[in-house]
Amino acid sequence: MLATERKQEIINEFKRHEGDTGSPEVQIALLSERITYLTDHFRTHKKDHHSRRGLLKIVGQRRRLLDYLKKIEVERYRAIIKALGIRR
Repeated sequence: MLATERKQEIINEFKRHEGDTGSPEVQIALLSERITYLTDHFRTHKKDHHSRRGLLKIVGQRRRLLDYLKKIEVERYRAIIKALGIRR
């Protein structure tokens, strides 16, 4: 899981205004960090299928947030894709 300090760093990097913790950009960045962590986890634990299901749920949630962001403001969508290096 994400350490509190790392989570705070991500929030500070992607927040849109002071006190922002729930904007789509912040949520996408946090989910991307969890996806990266779980992907690394599966390199050593290949048979952990229960966590793999959780990973698929997280990926789907990030996908929905990205679709929402693309619908409301394309420039913010492009910026977050570029900043996180997500391929689309």
